[in-house]
Amino acid sequence: MNSRRIFIKNTAMAAGAMGIMELIPLDMIASMRKRIGANDKINVGLIGVRGQGFSDLKAMLRMSEVNLIAICDIDDTQLNNRKAELVKAGFSNPIIYKDYRKMLENKDIDVVIIGTPDHWHCLQLTDSLSAGKHVYCEKPVANSIAEAKAMVKATEIAGKVVQVNQWQRSQKHFKDAVAFVKSGQLGTIINTKTWIYRATESLPIVADGPVPPGVDYAMWLGPAKTRPFNMNRFHYEFRWFWDYAGGLMCDWGVHLIDIVLWGMGVGEPNSVSSVGGKRLIPTDPRETPDYLNVTYDFGHFSNTWEHYMGTTAGQYGGKGHGIAFIGTNGTLVVNRSGWEVIPEKDKEVPRMQAVAWRPKSDDGMNLHAQNFIEVVKSGKLDQLACPIQAGAVVAINAHMGNVSFRTGERIYWDAVKGKFENAKANALLKPVYHNGFAFPKV
Repeated sequence: MNSRRIFIKNTAMAAGAMGIMELIPLDMIASMRKRIGANDKINVGLIGVRGQGFSDLKAMLRMSEVNLIAICDIDDTQLNNRKAELVKAGFSNPIIYKDYRKMLENKDIDVVIIGTPDHWHCLQLTDSLSAGKHVYCEKPVANSIAEAKAMVKATEIAGKVVQVNQWQRSQKHFKDAVAFVKSGQLGTIINTKTWIYRATESLPIVADGPVPPGVDYAMWLGPAKTRPFNMNRFHYEFRWFWDYAGGLMCDWGVHLIDIVLWGMGVGEPNSVSSVGGKRLIPTDPRETPDYLNVTYDFGHFSNTWEHYMGTTAGQYGGKGHGIAFIGTNGTLVVNRSGWEVIPEKDKEVPRMQAVAWRPKSDDGMNLHAQNFIEVVKSGKLDQLACPIQAGAVVAINAHMGNVSFRTGERIYWDAVKGKFENAKANALLKPVYHNGFAFPKV
């Protein structure tokens, strides 16, 4: 596959991941808004303006009561560009911050959107809660199992509204598919599958170099280990390095495995085993595996996760990503495009009625942001589409897959003790914080 075709595929995948909001100009969003009284406004501050965080902001700005008052980033270029875009579109002149802690001192801010790299999520969420803010946090909610658990505890203590941006939970076709799974019509579900086949080129090897002008690199690193600046570890590519993220397992895995946990009503697995490595693009500098196959044992069923970088064949008729619930009567397959049910047969006689492909009908990101703002206004935490507990448990599952891969062993989880029956695995439960930052005390 040539570079242009790979670019087109990756662009399409990114658009699918973000939802159609990314395609709607800011000025059009501004024109849709209505005048709202000062007492009814919900004041928002955004941390991390470059990518998904800005998409989250755009989804929120569709709601007239959302009033942006501050943006924060460690990169002057990104800050200035986003501010110019917002002002040009007709939004009020947002205050600029380079240190999120200073932004949190602004008592006018009600809601914080966290759109930073994964290694920052735990500190920024717990600090935001300590400052009395509600939080809309990007996935994966944490970069480790211990961080995920700390974030749940901090949220429960604070009593604030925290929504994790696993926006598939707000789409009608995912809700319909999960309801069908829970109806029992598939029979006994013996296994589930989750997968992503991603067209990916090799990441070119680049030398360490100077920090770009206007970038506060020390603040970008935050609690991560100090290293020389390298463009391969910055902006979007950070997700392929263990210091900051968990690779495709945590990038897409939390979205897809989440549907399994939701549909099957389960949380932490009994054991996890992984096989993978750098097989498809072996010479590039990414640390995380380009191929990974993980088996989760939940006792009464198992889930498998597969990811491949560099091949796009997919499963169930070439679906490049998806979730399958495999039952004795039939298999339900769902992805971001829609869902269907494929019956099992006895001598060509179907055990159940097929469900023809039902395409998606709405935009998950818009609905997810709307759900969050509605709960901020109502205070009814039980109506959140993806509360911190759901975001944390799927992040824990994803990290377990990586822990098994990194230790090279099948790992067994003791849910009561909150640790593995394996010293090497337990060493990966909690990150070491650097540069004067301390793990949150909750």
